[in-house]
Amino acid sequence: MGYNSAKEAFAEWGVDTEAAISQLTTIPISMHCWQGDDVVGFEPKTGTSGGGIQATGNYPGRARTPDELRADLEFAYAMIPGKHRLNLHAMYMDTDEAPDRDQIEYRHFAPWVDWAKEHGIGLDFNPTFFAHEKADDNLTLSHPDQGIRDFWIEHGRRTREIAAQIGAALGSQCINNIWVPDGYKDIPVDRMAARARLEASLDQMLAEPLSDMRDAVESKLFGIGVEACTVGSHEFYLGYAIRKGTLLCLDMGHFHPTENIADKLSAVALSLDEILLHVSRPMRWDSDHVILLNDDILNMAHELVSADLLGRTHIGLDFFDATISRTAAWIIGTRNMQKALLRALLTPLDRLRQAETALDFTTRLTMTEEFKDLPFGDVWSEFCRRSDRPTSLGLIRELDAYQASVASRG
Repeated sequence: MGYNSAKEAFAEWGVDTEAAISQLTTIPISMHCWQGDDVVGFEPKTGTSGGGIQATGNYPGRARTPDELRADLEFAYAMIPGKHRLNLHAMYMDTDEAPDRDQIEYRHFAPWVDWAKEHGIGLDFNPTFFAHEKADDNLTLSHPDQGIRDFWIEHGRRTREIAAQIGAALGSQCINNIWVPDGYKDIPVDRMAARARLEASLDQMLAEPLSDMRDAVESKLFGIGVEACTVGSHEFYLGYAIRKGTLLCLDMGHFHPTENIADKLSAVALSLDEILLHVSRPMRWDSDHVILLNDDILNMAHELVSADLLGRTHIGLDFFDATISRTAAWIIGTRNMQKALLRALLTPLDRLRQAETALDFTTRLTMTEEFKDLPFGDVWSEFCRRSDRPTSLGLIRELDAYQASVASRG
């Protein structure tokens, strides 16, 4: 059909495709570093606990060093329209030293900041509360042992300081997201004690006000080995975020399979200033598949646009699939998030709201269904063309060529 014809088709519905493309260009997505190496990281391993985090598959080409990971990321960003961010975990330090997690400092991540400056990429950060001997009980900030709690509190403090320094160095506020795997495999006797310990530990970690960074807290339904009770549940962190003024992270895989995560956005936004999203695709549960352009993602994007939450929501991705090309996973997932946002931005919301306010649900349904036939793909292609990014078979050729170049990695 072509972009000009698509532009006219949308204009008949009162939708300005130029405005949609312009707005989409300004929306950064924080791509997660851990997709590139199957959540292995670049530090000596001291524990067996993964906190329920498992990457399955052995597709060739996994990044083994910071330089290989950055090369893969550069290729991925070159295939994705717009300017975006990178979400970095504390286990991805780039240093010849081997500090334990309660000893990490900004200098251990300085090469990542230099690289981000060079490529105009913002950075976000995360403490790593798993894959460590002091997390093998699947208890960290809520552990009954004060010494173990103190170790993880110090780790959290240091990641906050590092995040603040990253934000200052890049001139872009760094989100420091806190997720802990704490929980019990079987039914605990005293949930309150564990949650009180978690709250007290968080309070100690977050006590110092810092500039150039924002704290976020992330819940989970359950994990492998903590099936009976997750100490940091959604209700726990929702209350904590409201009382303490942190961001609340909503991960699409961290709820019951039948819960509609998009529906939660407007509900929590009435009580929170900002929200962090981790966009994933759970298959039966938190399996973290690469996101598709499916109803879950389309509904999420629609809610962000219709509730006017784009300015208050930080969009990040969180999936790790080792059965396919890791760079392709980043590219497909990020572009699908962008496609969903574009579809939402191309929605005739004013007309739909008028019908809904008038309780004319027939018109609302008719418009919603007829609108699905409009040529969204032509607008997406134009968006990619203006960013000099490939589409369709051109994208597939680029993905195949890059995968061939890294397939020999051990």
